[in-house]
Amino acid sequence: MSIFKLTVLAVVVVSTICVYLFMRPYWVPLYHKVAGKQSVSDVIREYGETSEARLRPFFQQAGVQYPPKSVTLLAIKGTDQLELWASNDDNPVFIRTYPVLAASGVLGPKLQEGDEQVPEGIYSLEYLNPNSAFHLSMKLNYPNDFDLIHAHAEGREAPGTNIFIHGKAMSVGCLAMGDEVIEELFVLTATIGKESVKVAIAPIDPRKHNILPLAHGKPKWVSELYTNITDYFSRYQHSS
Repeated sequence: MSIFKLTVLAVVVVSTICVYLFMRPYWVPLYHKVAGKQSVSDVIREYGETSEARLRPFFQQAGVQYPPKSVTLLAIKGTDQLELWASNDDNPVFIRTYPVLAASGVLGPKLQEGDEQVPEGIYSLEYLNPNSAFHLSMKLNYPNDFDLIHAHAEGREAPGTNIFIHGKAMSVGCLAMGDEVIEELFVLTATIGKESVKVAIAPIDPRKHNILPLAHGKPKWVSELYTNITDYFSRYQHSS
């Protein structure tokens, strides 16, 4: 094969990979239009049994009945970790830790559309998306009331939106968990109901470090935010 043909082939291969990886938000919706969209029930039928088979041993080891009544996900940006806690009463129990495979931005809250920041705060889930460009996804209610109050006070008309926990291993402002992990979290959430899931995101682990100094040089409300996050994380203590 000539050098020219090899060069053309290499360009085609690289271009195809780039389109597949980085243009997913554009081509995946077109694919769903042709192939048809799936429902949450479809996802449960396809991934439910295998996902629960992976989850149940962790719940059994923690002494928590599956499915639980409620779940909390604690995301720690500084260490790229997501902790799964569950409860059938008022006492949350640690289940396991997942690695966050991709999350853009730096430590600090999200302020503006396009800043590529992962938000920091305490959130609920708005909906499950079985037709995500990143396999499956769960949408956070960012911006929440706290975010909106301070965005309006500072004249930030576009604080951003469309923040998800999703699959794959690339992200702009979201938490990318890989496909198997998002299948587990998606199935678990669908089983117990999105209203029973909370998500808290911190810059670093406030159970190990004082995060208030990280508010230095930022808007005054960040100190309040970090105090709220610290109080929330304090409910989830690992047993010694």
